[in-house]
Parts: sequence; C-alpha cells; structure tokens
Amino acid sequence: MKILFVANSYYSKGNGLAASARRTVEFLRAAGEDVRVLSGENCEEGGPQPDFILKNAYIPIFNGLVRSEGYQFARTQTAVIKKAVAWADVVHLEEAFFLELVTARICKKMGKPCTGTYHLHPENIFSPVYLGHSKLINHTLLRHWRSNVYNYCSDIQCPSENVKRRLEKFGFKSRLHVISNGVIPDENIRPKLDADAAENDPTKPFLVVCIGRLAAEKDQPTLLKAMRYSRYADRIQLYFAGQGPQAASIKKKAHRLYKEGIVHYEPVFRFHTREELRELAAKADLYIHCATIEVEGLSALEALQQAVTPIFADGALTATAQFALDERSVFPAKDPRALAACIDYWLDHPEERAKMGPLYAESTEQYDIHKSIEALIAMFELARKDKDAAQTQA
Repeated sequence: MKILFVANSYYSKGNGLAASARRTVEFLRAAGEDVRVLSGENCEEGGPQPDFILKNAYIPIFNGLVRSEGYQFARTQTAVIKKAVAWADVVHLEEAFFLELVTARICKKMGKPCTGTYHLHPENIFSPVYLGHSKLINHTLLRHWRSNVYNYCSDIQCPSENVKRRLEKFGFKSRLHVISNGVIPDENIRPKLDADAAENDPTKPFLVVCIGRLAAEKDQPTLLKAMRYSRYADRIQLYFAGQGPQAASIKKKAHRLYKEGIVHYEPVFRFHTREELRELAAKADLYIHCATIEVEGLSALEALQQAVTPIFADGALTATAQFALDERSVFPAKDPRALAACIDYWLDHPEERAKMGPLYAESTEQYDIHKSIEALIAMFELARKDKDAAQTQA
C-alpha cells in the first residue's frame, strides 16, 4: 500500500508531533508499507529531505514564536501536492493546518482516500500566547478543523480515549479509532536492589524527575509550587529534562526556591537524548507529569518502562492520567497542594514504590508501537476499501 504522510515540519527537532510522525513512518516501512512524505524542506545542512518537498513559509510577526516551539510551516504549492496525492493509495494528514486543508480538498477532487491523526488540541497552540483558557477562541478553531480538514477524512486516529470523547462531543463525522502513537519497547535497566528493601536513606536525596518541553501547557510551575507544601522538599532533587519557550521563567522560579531554602538541592535543567532519558528515569524515585494539555504523553510511557512510580495531573484536556494504575498517582491539574500530598505519600512508602514500579513498566506493553502500527494499517486499508467500493458503485 502506498501511503502519503502530510506534515508541515516533518524534520523539526524538539517537536513531539514531528518525532511521532518520523517514528510511525519508520515502523510502517519496516512492516512492508511504501510510505512517502510531503513536507516542508529540512533546513538542517546535509540532513534527509522529504520525498515531496515544499518550500518553508515565513509567518510575519509570529515566525519567531513558531520556531521557538520547534516548528515550521510549509507553503501550499499545489503542483507538488497534486503530484504527491496522485502517487498515493491513501493520504494521511498529521495536522489540521492550511497545508492539510488544501491537501484534503485535492484528495476529494482526485478521489483519493484521506485519513488523519488528531495530534494536538487548539489549546496547545494558544497556550504560549496565554489564550489556552479562552473557550471562544479554542472551540472556534476546533470547529474549523472539524469542518475544513477532519470531516474530509474517512477515519481519524485518536491517540487516547480522552481525545475520542472530545471529538465526539464536537460532532466529528469521521470514524474515530483509539490508537496509541505507540512506544518503542525498551528494556528496564533500573537496578534490582530496591525491589527487596527500598530503604529510606536520610543522606540520599530523592530524585524527582519531570520530562517534557518547558512550555505553558506542560505546567512545570505546579511542581515547583508543590515544594512549598511537601514535607520532603529539603530532601528532593528536582530534575527537569527538556527545553522550550518557558525555560527562562521556570528556571528563575526554581532558583528562587533554592535561594529561599525551600529546596536544599538546586533544581537541574538539561536536555537529553532518548538513551540518556532512559537512564535518568531508571534512577528516579518519582516521575511527575503536570501537563494540563496532552493528547497522550509518550514521554511518560517511555519513563514508565523504567519502573519508576509516576504522578499524573488529571484534567479535561490531558490524557496521561489514563496511565495511572490507582488514585495514589493522580492529582487534580494545577493543584500544588494535592501534588505535594501525592509526593509525600510515595516518599513515605518506599516499599510501595518498589512494588508499583515494575507493575507500571509491565503496563506499558499495551502501548507497544508494533500494535499501533498494525491498527494503523488496518485503518488505512479500511479507508481504501471504502473509497474503492464507493467508486465502483458510482
């Protein structure tokens, strides 16, 4: 099957959507599918290029902000898009921006089946400009996406039940498939020593790790605020693995905690490779995920593979709480007191942490990317068969 993936910025670094798309394409190809990519050009010198190359667009006023988010829009060059669509058996849209709007209409004119993935909420876009809580703006954009892009798709991949429920609420007409973006199976390298007796060594700081972009919707400040309510604040080493547009602000708040003596270990901020993140998660005592807007949260799944006990924010637009095995690992989003209570519980009970960690690692098996690829291929085949049947009847 010839599958065309459409994304504005397929080769962007530090962007979760692009990374997910690249990983999916890699595994689809490994499964024997013929996959090509329509995207803006890769600006990295000597780097790989998409199969169908579009020139990158410049967005007046907002270009700097867009680039700071690890993103780049592509121009809608109709001739290139038509050539790409003509090649494909199935066209898959990774976003709902103008490129995908144009591509969806070309698919309809050319009689090509079109599918999509719902990778981000409108709130992901507007949070950096402090409009993430505006229902008028965000709901208007979501309805635009629905009517002008996604309703042209016969089938939509929803990375979580949380996403599916939202799309149903907003009247999306497409068939909705709950298919995880998938996590690459990883060996658990956590040392076995704490499995028998996780001793509470008063000389050793607790490593509390937060992995993800330093951005408004990831809400790292709630973890910092929680330190003011935790009984263990003076023994916690906070570790933020990531970079992003809110880095300066978050680092300033973290340093203030240290300067005031709330935490006795200065919080660490570093960007890591996937292998380094694996090693970090394997050493962590707790993994914290505060995001208020998250369609799935693959970074959380990757951490859980290392048998670390997690704590997840639970909110209307974040799906990561679905990974929690019980209520001890969930707190209401943006509630630092509740988060502090969760942290204190788990640090009070090292034996429970040692017991739950392996169970969390085992729970990630259902999100194996190979299972996701099988489900996606079935979705693509369904879309193609439906289109073929419709054309035969016509």
